[in-house]
Amino acid sequence: MTEPFSGSSARADSARAGESRPEQDEPVVIRDKRRIDPNGETPLHTEDPLQAAEEALVSDEIVEAERQLAERTADLQRLQAEFANYRKRVDRDRVIIGEQAAGKVVAALLPVLDDIDRARQHGDLDGAFKAVADQLDGILAKFGLASFGEVGDPFSPELHEAVMHSESEDVQVPTCTTVMRRGYRQGERLLRPAMVGVSDPVDPVVAGPFEPDSDESAAPDPVEESGS
Repeated sequence: MTEPFSGSSARADSARAGESRPEQDEPVVIRDKRRIDPNGETPLHTEDPLQAAEEALVSDEIVEAERQLAERTADLQRLQAEFANYRKRVDRDRVIIGEQAAGKVVAALLPVLDDIDRARQHGDLDGAFKAVADQLDGILAKFGLASFGEVGDPFSPELHEAVMHSESEDVQVPTCTTVMRRGYRQGERLLRPAMVGVSDPVDPVVAGPFEPDSDESAAPDPVEESGS
């Protein structure tokens, strides 16, 4: 009694399955055919205007950054050179100022050094006084102080102050024969010239008339020939 109902139920299920199949097998439709490669049916790579604009902007920014970097590098190099020159000037000025300060102190001590030198010449420099004088000479030598002016030195107007002149046959050039006061210099700087007496050479004998050394001067005397 239940078979009629079974057949009708199967037909109903088949009908429902047939109605749902077309919806599952519906093909995909591509409407924009310009994006399909006709040969391989793969999407074509087209240039994005926005991306190109961004790349151009980045390139311009890189160029500008490189330009600014070059300018800053040049400025830094110029500042480094100026600073190096500044340090050289400061160091040079510091040395000059130090030498000038030491020179003023040494110049103030020159009369004391003259007294010590006179005592040394007269043999009065001995004992504790000699030790103090030697220590003072050593300290001043560290500041570049050097004395000059000895008997027998060739006279130099840049280093010597001549207070008297005499002539002597024993010298060939103007020579310091007496030293009244020693001179001092500090490095290349002259603090005081030496006070000296100078002996000048005697004027040379004036030469006679010029006699050329020729064959005529060697010819025999005609008077002697006639006498022979």
